[in-house]
Amino acid sequence: MRRTTPIVLAATALLLAGCGSQSGGDTGSKGKVSPSASAPSSGSGCAARLELKAAANGRTVCLAKGGELRISLDGTKTRPWKPVAASGTALRAINAGFVIQPGDASAAYKAVAAGTVKLTSSRPLCPAPDPGQVSCKGIQEWTVTVNVR
Repeated sequence: MRRTTPIVLAATALLLAGCGSQSGGDTGSKGKVSPSASAPSSGSGCAARLELKAAANGRTVCLAKGGELRISLDGTKTRPWKPVAASGTALRAINAGFVIQPGDASAAYKAVAAGTVKLTSSRPLCPAPDPGQVSCKGIQEWTVTVNVR
């Protein structure tokens, strides 16, 4: 008996473990919440600058009043992110720059008042099907709560 069977089984297990884990355009730092190198302002203990990606989904972050928040959600042409929406008045939208890739969503905000803001976006879970194929109606949602102090 040849000893290739364990290798084939191990390779198959690794391939199967990776199935479904591709996020369709969410590359790079995988959405880490990264405060800037600058020190928190006004002694609030909150970050003066934050950058959010897709993996920040579900998190609550603290931003100092006067600080800036930037959001970059990497999508694809077939699975585009909707524009980021903000509910609350503690953040004011500022120029986020240009979105270079189709399907990406970017936003930038300045913390103008103390309070809590909920940021949201969503995109299709699956690409649109070809004619005659079964469609996937799932939605991937993204939500981050920002506390401004």
